[in-house]
Amino acid sequence: MSAYEKAADEWAADERAAHERAADEQATDGPTGGGPAADPAGPTRVPLGRTTAWTTRLAFGAAGIGNLYSAVTDEDANRTLATAWDRGIRSFDTAPHYGLGLSERRLGAFLRDRPRDTYTVSTKVGRLLVPDPGATGDDLANGFAVPSAYRRVWDFGADGIRRGLEASLERLGLDRVDTVYLHDPDDHADQALREAYPALERLRAEGVVRAIGVGMNQTAIPTRFVTETDVDVVLLAGRYTLLDRSGLADLLPAAQRRGVSIVAGGVFNSGLLADPRPGATYDYAAAPPETLARALRLREICERHGVPLRAAAARFPLGHPAVAGVLLGLRSAAEATDAADMLARAIPEALWEELRREHRTPGSVPTPDRG
Repeated sequence: MSAYEKAADEWAADERAAHERAADEQATDGPTGGGPAADPAGPTRVPLGRTTAWTTRLAFGAAGIGNLYSAVTDEDANRTLATAWDRGIRSFDTAPHYGLGLSERRLGAFLRDRPRDTYTVSTKVGRLLVPDPGATGDDLANGFAVPSAYRRVWDFGADGIRRGLEASLERLGLDRVDTVYLHDPDDHADQALREAYPALERLRAEGVVRAIGVGMNQTAIPTRFVTETDVDVVLLAGRYTLLDRSGLADLLPAAQRRGVSIVAGGVFNSGLLADPRPGATYDYAAAPPETLARALRLREICERHGVPLRAAAARFPLGHPAVAGVLLGLRSAAEATDAADMLARAIPEALWEELRREHRTPGSVPTPDRG
């Protein structure tokens, strides 16, 4: 039996187990029955598109445990994942790009012994990792503090998609993943639409994966996927935040019309909305003075209502009906605890109203407590 056939069989078994578990939980008013969980970060399952794949409202972004920017020990990575699990996070996103496979290996090691129907995993395709035995030094030029033992090769061909997924499954040590995203096909859009997407569509039809989509930090190409294909979900990084609502111009309305889910990543715009200060980063570069000033003003408004800016930033995307969940990159147990606390924090309607009056959040923009 091939890896793909085994994955399809395992999905069928998992679906039966999930339905049985859901019935048990509904009888006891558990997390997947009897209404939503009290904690927005908790294990309520939000469907992705029209599929049986799902996300928790707060999902774990695993780039950090792939040694993004600086090293994280195996012990600290495991502690971060365990803390997130204890706080009800059950959806985890990774990619081969993150630490040249380190993120996938660490995530898989943590999840391997947990019941497979109790969590969801997404990974990405489009970059193959090719051994580079003659390489020396580290991978910090690409943002990761790991040895440069592999080189990344872009491949959005059909064969590359299947080989990439098989390699990810091997690194994860899992039989299957729930969702697969095409990763950053900015310079490969035509090939991704012509070759990679049909390959993903076949994998979904075969039952190898449950949901397919695209993950990018722009809106134009994802909007093409939403309108021209049958994707289930878009992982949108940094384009629907308190500072950048460009996703409202095209992608989010299209997704809502087509029944496609959005998972909002990059909600802090790479750091500025978590801690606005001189030298803070905005979209991976030093924040321009005018953008920093906007962020500081947002913090001032939030503090007047007793709400940390990062809480408002994390909750804001969830107001849009197309947004299924928020993906936060976590690299420490403290960050995992804070993320769950921020998402669960009560935010008064008066805060959203003041943001509207300040023209920071126009009246047409839905918020978690209105619209």
